[in-house]
Amino acid sequence: MSIWSVIFWISLFLVCYSYVGYGMLLYIVIRVKRILQRNSTETEIPFEPAVTFLVAAYNEEDFIAEKVANSLAISYPKDKLQIIFVTDGSSDNTNAIISRYPGVQVLYSAERKGKMAAVNRAMAQVKTPFVVLSDANTLLNAAAVTLLMQRFRDDRVGMVAGEKKVMPTTGAAEAQGEGMYWKYESLLKKWDAELYSVMGAAGELIAIRTSLYEHLSEDTILDDFMLSFKINMKGYTVMYEPAAYAMETASASLKEEYKRKVRISAGGFQSMGRLLALLNPFRYPKITWQYISHRVLRWTLAPLGLLLALVSNVILILLKAGDIYIITGIAQGCFYLAALTGYVLTMRGIKAKYFYIPFYFVFMNVAVYIGCIRFLRKRQSAVWERAQRSVAMQ
Repeated sequence: MSIWSVIFWISLFLVCYSYVGYGMLLYIVIRVKRILQRNSTETEIPFEPAVTFLVAAYNEEDFIAEKVANSLAISYPKDKLQIIFVTDGSSDNTNAIISRYPGVQVLYSAERKGKMAAVNRAMAQVKTPFVVLSDANTLLNAAAVTLLMQRFRDDRVGMVAGEKKVMPTTGAAEAQGEGMYWKYESLLKKWDAELYSVMGAAGELIAIRTSLYEHLSEDTILDDFMLSFKINMKGYTVMYEPAAYAMETASASLKEEYKRKVRISAGGFQSMGRLLALLNPFRYPKITWQYISHRVLRWTLAPLGLLLALVSNVILILLKAGDIYIITGIAQGCFYLAALTGYVLTMRGIKAKYFYIPFYFVFMNVAVYIGCIRFLRKRQSAVWERAQRSVAMQ
């Protein structure tokens, strides 16, 4: 077997394992776990501790009224729920709009340092044992906080992740890719949590034991990701509560989705550099396999494997290494042709689900390369840009 054959098969394995194989293996493991563990018949006792609901917002005047109204509609004992909006650096009417609503506290500093700095500053004001963090561009179901708190009846739980739902939008093809991607990620999140812990909570809706919150560096790009694993490193788990959800629309355009994916990818490389200890299975035996399989490979070897599988396949065909490589080459060619077709149709505003899926897959992996370059050049700022979102269908 030639070196190119080795490169091809290893690359193909890494891609398949990262996106499909890990999920299949994870499912098998949790099925075995279910058989070995006895079902618990404990009666659920209502758990309603004092909670701070914290939202970081920057120049959200177009949506902030809806967000505040939604926050006030949360069905949780009012005497146990404090609502805080931190709006550092906002220069529009965000603060004025929030001030119209009694019962909502606003923390504001004219200096804009980014989301992490704003949240760190706001957390210093939190006196309740639990805090729920939510993005300013999302809407929660009324029972969200109640459902999140129930998970904390287990003292081993340090954080609970809610579900992210992408709302149907008017004419946004991006919603197809983003929505399908999140459905798959939500399934993996459910299985990850059942085995041990969620591999990085989405910041749209998370609940934390206040005592476990760790002030992160202000240059942190993926605050939710880092907070999740910092809690894991303290010996606590991150659970998943799909019945508590945050709804948001998809990115308004492919350009906006590209910016978001590149930022996430750059943040992924930053986070991996700061979480190197998690690669040691002797130190973190319960989490290393899940962390590497679900997160590290997605941002490192899988995108590289995607490129190497294509290049090595072409070389093997030119070297006449065997018919199997002609077959795999045709398969790859069809896949990338479908991705290109998906891109062309998207640019023309045409929705074609089966072409958009391969396009979105390639699109995500290209964003990883660009994100890596931005990270290495230190060109990705932690100061968040307000993302343009599509208009939700009425």
